[in-house]
Amino acid sequence: MAPAAAANLGYTPPDGGWGWAVVFGAFICIGFSYAFPKSLTIYFKAIQEYFSVSYSEIAWVSSIMLAAMYAGGPVSSILVNRYGSRPVVMLGGLMVGIAMVTASFGKSIMHIYLCNNAVPTGFGLAFNLQPALTIIGTYFHVKRPLANGLAMTGSPVFLSTLAPLNQFLLDSFGWRGSFLILGSFTLNCCVAGALMRPVHKQIKPKPNAEPPKSNGPAHEKAATEDTHAQSAGLLAEQEQSRSSRSQGCASKFVDWSLFRHRGFMIYLVGNVIMFFGFFAPVVFLAPYAKHQGIDEYSAAFLLSILALVDMFVRPGTGLIANTKWIRPRIQYFFSLAVAYNGVCHLLCPLVPGYVGLVLYAVFFGVAFGMVSSLLFEVLMDLVGAHRFSTAVGLCTIIECGPVLLGPPISGALVDIYGDYKYMYYACGVMMLVPGIFFLIMHYYNYKKLDEEERKRQSEAMRMRSGLSVRVEGEEEHVKMSQVDETADEADG
Repeated sequence: MAPAAAANLGYTPPDGGWGWAVVFGAFICIGFSYAFPKSLTIYFKAIQEYFSVSYSEIAWVSSIMLAAMYAGGPVSSILVNRYGSRPVVMLGGLMVGIAMVTASFGKSIMHIYLCNNAVPTGFGLAFNLQPALTIIGTYFHVKRPLANGLAMTGSPVFLSTLAPLNQFLLDSFGWRGSFLILGSFTLNCCVAGALMRPVHKQIKPKPNAEPPKSNGPAHEKAATEDTHAQSAGLLAEQEQSRSSRSQGCASKFVDWSLFRHRGFMIYLVGNVIMFFGFFAPVVFLAPYAKHQGIDEYSAAFLLSILALVDMFVRPGTGLIANTKWIRPRIQYFFSLAVAYNGVCHLLCPLVPGYVGLVLYAVFFGVAFGMVSSLLFEVLMDLVGAHRFSTAVGLCTIIECGPVLLGPPISGALVDIYGDYKYMYYACGVMMLVPGIFFLIMHYYNYKKLDEEERKRQSEAMRMRSGLSVRVEGEEEHVKMSQVDETADEADG
């Protein structure tokens, strides 16, 4: 199992400059990618009545879109690695715009599934999301948690704007006319993609292959220090060599060696469980409020409250995660955030009335913002920025299953029992269990990493000792040779 990776980028990230413009572009792309499927829940009631479908059937609209977005991760990874983030993001924005225009002419719910949510919109959102996340890792290292937190703030900002806007569009133009207008809005992703120019790489200077020629004790001391420095980096070079061999054995496009990475597997297993209950509470928040007799604008306002709280929590979480106390053990912070989500869902049915739903939206906004801000940062912390694009592609293709099935299963619970509380109980368990799993397994992972680090340090010390003895022997041999030469000259 591989240890936690360092930056290993081969250059020094600027940690600022044009990187903040890239963060702004990522802010727009991530905002559309995550907020767009959630904001479409405003149209669920109208589409449900228009096509006369059930709660579980209408839930597939967001579910298929999110699942297609996650399933498009590997394709997006391949395109990003081949062409870079800028053209992929611009292509994604164009695909989403065309898909929304096509969906506005839908004649059945199946047409909405296929034209609006499958390949066009889902893959288009994937082409917006993953390149935006990947390019941040190329521009930032020290300030990366803060940059990720600011970029992820795009989701609540856009959700707080799109939720009331969609209700206004629905009342003014109907769901068909609204889809046409939304299609034009998503073309702004093409503008955001234009900001994502490749990073100007400042290559780290390499040490000289041969030391400068000189004579005397100063030269011998420099040679000894250089030898010690070489021995200190020997283990790191061996680790990089093993990583290169692993990648050489992997596929041209997919790094299968990640499935032997301990931290990656912990992240993947926990996320598969978590995503069964991650999106459904947001998808059904407005319908749940309407089910309790709350008017449409007040129900839509709950999403705005959630988004407003989420908007401030994400950058705040990035600042906290970037502190010297949290960042070395950031996985614990993420584990607690996931468990806190589960507690919020379990308590939701216990607070009836609109005031109770407002309180739930506030606390859920805090929980959702914490998880969303850390979701990709903790993955980058585990595998390193240089393997992040492939890692997130593998995660999303596997996670698309629970993302696809989570909301429809939750909708089926509503259809069966005629009450939303069982859906919230199920989602709470699906979030609380992976939170506890993350907490336990990351404790084990950190313990193993500490043991491996101590082992590497002891091996390095042994190698240094052996090289020191060898250098001292060579120095003694040189001195004896000089004594012999002096004696021969004296005899002569």
